[in-house]
Amino acid sequence: MAERSTAAVDVADNSGDEPLAAGAAKATADGVDTQNRQAADGPMPEKEGERASVAPSAAPELHSGHKLARRYRLEECVTRLDGFSSWRAMDEKLRRAVGVHLLPADHPRARSVLAAARSSALLGDPRFVQVLDAVEENDLVYVVHEWLPDATELTALLAVGPLEAHEAYQLVSQVSQAMAAAHREGLSHLRLTPSAILRTSTGQYRIRGLAVNAALRGITSETPQRADTEAIGALLYAALTQRWPYESDAYGLTGLPKGVGLIAPDQVRAGVHRGLGELAMRALANDGATASRQEPACTTPEELAKAVAAMPRIRPPEPVFTAPPEYQHTTYQQGSYGRPTPPGGPVAQALAVTPPPPPLQSRTGKALKWGVAALLIAALGLGSWQLADTLLEHSNQSSDNQHQPTTTGDDAPEKKAPEPIAIKRGEEYYPDGTPQDLDGVPHTYDGDSSTFWRTRTFYDGPEVKVKEGLGIVYDLGAEQDVSAAEIALKYAGNHTTVTLYATKNMSSQTPVSSMKKIVGATSSNSALKLTAETPVKTRYVLLWITAMPQAGADDYTKPGYKQAITDVKFAG
Repeated sequence: MAERSTAAVDVADNSGDEPLAAGAAKATADGVDTQNRQAADGPMPEKEGERASVAPSAAPELHSGHKLARRYRLEECVTRLDGFSSWRAMDEKLRRAVGVHLLPADHPRARSVLAAARSSALLGDPRFVQVLDAVEENDLVYVVHEWLPDATELTALLAVGPLEAHEAYQLVSQVSQAMAAAHREGLSHLRLTPSAILRTSTGQYRIRGLAVNAALRGITSETPQRADTEAIGALLYAALTQRWPYESDAYGLTGLPKGVGLIAPDQVRAGVHRGLGELAMRALANDGATASRQEPACTTPEELAKAVAAMPRIRPPEPVFTAPPEYQHTTYQQGSYGRPTPPGGPVAQALAVTPPPPPLQSRTGKALKWGVAALLIAALGLGSWQLADTLLEHSNQSSDNQHQPTTTGDDAPEKKAPEPIAIKRGEEYYPDGTPQDLDGVPHTYDGDSSTFWRTRTFYDGPEVKVKEGLGIVYDLGAEQDVSAAEIALKYAGNHTTVTLYATKNMSSQTPVSSMKKIVGATSSNSALKLTAETPVKTRYVLLWITAMPQAGADDYTKPGYKQAITDVKFAG
C-alpha cells in the first residue's frame, strides 16, 4: 500500500496539476500476450478519429538485466510496438515480479502516459491491475504495474471453448461493476479486449490497462462510456459463442459471416443462455443494431451493471462425480451358483454329498458323554465360587471408601494463567503477490498504539471477496504454547473476522489449507480477544483476516471496507 501511494504521488509531481479525470479519454489494456510474445490486444475495430496519427518514436534499446531506479531489473521483453516496449521485470526491493511499460521521454504520448498512470494509481480499486510506479528519468518514461502469475487471460479461456452460463454471468457482472466504478471517477478504458481481462485462480476477474494503454496508443473517444459498454457486450458475446461479434477475426476468434450484421448469440450457437444473450445484444446495440425483444439499449457500464443485477441469479453447475468402475469378479469368486447354464454348454456335475458320521451309540461313547458332562458341571461350580468371592471383596472396598474423607475443590490445582509471549519479528502474508502495507507490519508489535498496519480499501464486503484474505505472519523466536491473543483495531465494528493459524515458516507460498487452526473470532468493537480451548505449540503464527467493517475516509484511504491493526499480543 505504501509503495502504491508513493507511486501515485510521484506521478502527480511529474505530471502537472491535471485533474483525476484527465486520462478519462485515454485508457486501455496492457496489451501483453505472455503466451505468444506479441501485442495481445490485437486489431480492434476503431472509428474515425479515435486514434491519433503520430509518428512513433523508436523504442528504447534496452536488454535483459538492465535495471531501472536501481530496483526494477528487466528480464523479458514481451511487446515492442508503436515506439514503446513492455517487459516482465523483477522488483528487487520487494522480491516480486512486476510489469513495466517503457518509452522515450520525447515520445509524442509520454506526457499523456504519465497522466494516465497517475489517474489509474489514484483509483486504487483492487478489481483493476494496480499501477505501482510511474517515473521519468534518464530520457525514459516507464510505468510499473502488478504482475499476476496465477491469472489467465480471457483469450486463453476462449481458445478452449465458450464459457458456461454461470462463468459468463460472473464475467459480465464483475467487469461491468468495475467499469461503472471507474467511470464514476472520470476514467475510461476504451480497449476492453479479451486480453485485458484476467481470471485469477480464485475465480475473480481483474481488468488491466485502465488509463495506460489508451495513452500509449493515443486512443480517444467522444463517448467513452458508450465505447466501454459496447466492449463489455462484445466480451459477453464472445464468451457465450466463441465468436467475435464483428465481421473481422480478432483475438484468436472467428468473426461473424460477412453481410449478415449483428445476429443474436442463440442464432450463432445452440444452447446459449437466453437472458445473457439478450444482455449482450443490449450492450452491443449501436449504429442501427437493435437489442433482442426491443428492450432499451445499455449505454453506460452503470446501466449494464443494473441490468445484470436485475437478472435472475445463475447458479453454478452441479459438480460432476465420476461413476466408479464396474466391480470385476476374481476367478475365485466366479462360480456357477445361481447362474443359468448357457445353451449347449456342459452341465455342471453335482458333487456327491457325504453323510455325517453316526452318533456315539456304543458303551464307550456313552461313558465319554457322561465324563464330558461331569467336567462341565465342575467348571460351572468353580466359576460360581470365584464370582461370589470377587463380589464380596468389591463390597468391602466400597464400604471402606465411604469412611474415607473426601477432597474439596479448594485443594484442586489452580489453572495456570497464560503468560505473555514476545514477538521477535513479523512479515506480511500475501499469497496472491499483492501486499497491503509492508512497511507497517512492525507497528503492530512496537507497543505504540498510535502506529498501525493497514489494509487497502475494498468496495465489496464485509467478507473479503477479491482474494482469500489478508494477514501477517509473526515469529515468536522459538516454539511456544500459544493459547490466546489480544488484537487492537483502528476501525470499530462487528465484522472483523480474525483466525490464528500455526504455520511452519513465514513464507507467503505456504497455503492456509496446510496450516493448523489455533482459534478464530469476530469483533464487536475495536478490540478482539481470542482464547483457544487447547494450546498449540508453534514458532510462527499467522493472523488471517477474512472480513472487515465499513469505515469512512481518512488521511490514507477512501471510504469502504477496510481495517488497521495497532497492537498484537500473544499469550500461552
